[in-house]
Amino acid sequence: MIVKKALLAALIATGAIGTIGAAGMAPATVQAATVYVQSGPPPMREEVMPGPRRGYAWVPGHYEWRGHRHVWMRGYWVRERRGYVWVPHRWVDDGGRWHQEPGHWGRP
Repeated sequence: MIVKKALLAALIATGAIGTIGAAGMAPATVQAATVYVQSGPPPMREEVMPGPRRGYAWVPGHYEWRGHRHVWMRGYWVRERRGYVWVPHRWVDDGGRWHQEPGHWGRP
């Protein structure tokens, strides 16, 4: 019990717990590290885009690197953002090392 209290006091003193649950605190942004792989993705799959859906944008299917291999991710709908266009995911060859640039909303 004494060890738990000492650990809790140390965490509070260093600020590790002091901001948890603080009113108005925005969550920290986590930025993923770029992962480089030695092989590019397989050829894109044929995917039929469904008919238009009001208020939504279609995100085309793409390959992601999962568990040491390329895995196909099917297309899906995302809520539209006015004034923006969807920039699809893409794989970039960087001198024989490949990395994925994730899809995102961009200005036209």
